[in-house]
Amino acid sequence: MGVSAQMDPLDFLTNEELLFFFHRKKTEISCIEQPHRLLTQLRDHDLVSEKLFENVKKMRSREQKEKGFYEVLDWVEKKRPQYMHQFWRCVFEDHILQLYPTLRILRNSLLDGTFKLYEKPPDVETLTEEEESEGKGEKGKKKSYTRKRTSPVKKGDKQEIWMWPIYKIQLPVTCGDKEGTLYRDKLPEGKKCILSQGRWFTPADFEKFAGKEKCKNWKSSIRCRNTPLKKLIEEEHLQCPPMERRKRTCVQKNMRFPVSSSESSSADLETSSSLLEESDSEDFQEQGGRGEGTEFRGRVEEEEEEEDMADLSVFQAPSLPVTCVSLTGTLYKYRFASGSRGKCVRTEERWFTLEEFVKQEPTLTDGHWKKDILCHGKTLNFLLKKKILRIHSLLCECAKCSTQKEDVMAQNNDDECYVCHSEGALVCCDECPRAFHSHCHLPTVDEDSPGEWICTFCVLRNSQQWRDSSNISEQEAFKAPVSQHILHCHCLLLCVYREDIQKVFVEDPRQTVPRYSEIITQPMWLDRIKQKLESGEYQTVGAFVSDFQLIFSNCSTFNRDSEFGRMGARVKQMFEEEFQKIFSIQ
Repeated sequence: MGVSAQMDPLDFLTNEELLFFFHRKKTEISCIEQPHRLLTQLRDHDLVSEKLFENVKKMRSREQKEKGFYEVLDWVEKKRPQYMHQFWRCVFEDHILQLYPTLRILRNSLLDGTFKLYEKPPDVETLTEEEESEGKGEKGKKKSYTRKRTSPVKKGDKQEIWMWPIYKIQLPVTCGDKEGTLYRDKLPEGKKCILSQGRWFTPADFEKFAGKEKCKNWKSSIRCRNTPLKKLIEEEHLQCPPMERRKRTCVQKNMRFPVSSSESSSADLETSSSLLEESDSEDFQEQGGRGEGTEFRGRVEEEEEEEDMADLSVFQAPSLPVTCVSLTGTLYKYRFASGSRGKCVRTEERWFTLEEFVKQEPTLTDGHWKKDILCHGKTLNFLLKKKILRIHSLLCECAKCSTQKEDVMAQNNDDECYVCHSEGALVCCDECPRAFHSHCHLPTVDEDSPGEWICTFCVLRNSQQWRDSSNISEQEAFKAPVSQHILHCHCLLLCVYREDIQKVFVEDPRQTVPRYSEIITQPMWLDRIKQKLESGEYQTVGAFVSDFQLIFSNCSTFNRDSEFGRMGARVKQMFEEEFQKIFSIQ
């Protein structure tokens, strides 16, 4: 009998174990960004009531959604405790894991067995045998219990909590009002070693996350059961990052140079800016902590020293194609601030900071944006060296560098309309990076409608995921009624509007093009197709498509081999390709 290459951990866990795991992890789950897809999944599997789903859907702010989502999970724990296998199978489906990195981390903790470290601490109050026997007294008597604490440490033993076997790999830590888990093996390597609310932090970043950045001393401000990490490091219960001593030496030699974000003082803005054009502090800390910073810089300089005379014209465009192993995206220069600030890389799914983009590549366990992201075959370190990209100062107060939730949320969507490529008052999709003018979208958006809003492209994608959408032939698609494929038609029309950047096909050409009526007897334009589609004049998809074919045919006839004729041919090719994809043509 064959054995699966990767066993499903759910097959070997009891409902009680999964319920306990759920209890410990529901706070992390509630903090995921854009929870609409996961909530939809839970609702469709009858794990969440329609009323709860609608309540969260109407919430607009990030804080409201987190609180509402937590209440939903709390309801599941109390009202659906017997369905934990079904819950986790639902959460761990591939299309959900692809969207939420936090859930991938949770599944991995079940696969490698580290979830057992979350068992109840060994100071649980229990009754002694004598106390239990006392409960067998005379009927009617009030039972009195005294409780005894049990501990894995014997009386007189000086062992502390960080020496208990259960905390061999990780420790519970706090900083201010924030709680987290410190992974002991990651700390001496200088990596992000503290997990809190589904996010990884370096100790200095966790101190800042907790609002204690003014302390500038994470060893004292971060504690394990009221004991500062400084004491654990001094007593050799924890190993300190190897670069800590070297970083202090650098500060003493030249106090003008801020080494890390947590150690930056009110230094002169101009000095900080000039320094950070060469290396931002977070990258110095991360690279140095791994002991690879100097080696990496030297290697890159050697490899790219000969490229000083390289043609830089390919980097002058406002947006640049970037890759990271198997990932592809577009880097927009005006959005760039640093590795961790400014969501400047756009993919089909969302906007990323450079650090976030690198983390999406599954083959990189310790990737770094400067060396692992390439643009036209060059590293981003090369682009920084050539001043094609400039890192913002630590003291920068622009919207891209802001940590305010409103400013960060605003970077999740495009800054111009997906259809007409212009700015203005935009309505943003909650599931993808697209943004639209309300009148450019199909159907037109009611800007005053409450709750989350999803664009037509995402609605179509979601509906296709939940249906058994087998491929059909082109002839079957032509014969299909428009009423059953209105989403497909809307998407196709929006794609053509977007492709027609110069707005050649949008309006009636007879009003703007001389002698057009003398040559073309049956004109057609995009606004006319839109009007006919919205008024229900098309009965079949074939009739809808034939009007597009008429536009392209008229363009070819009137313009011949001119620039507009070639542009019409490009739009026609795009239309045919999108038609095949949108309608799932064989």
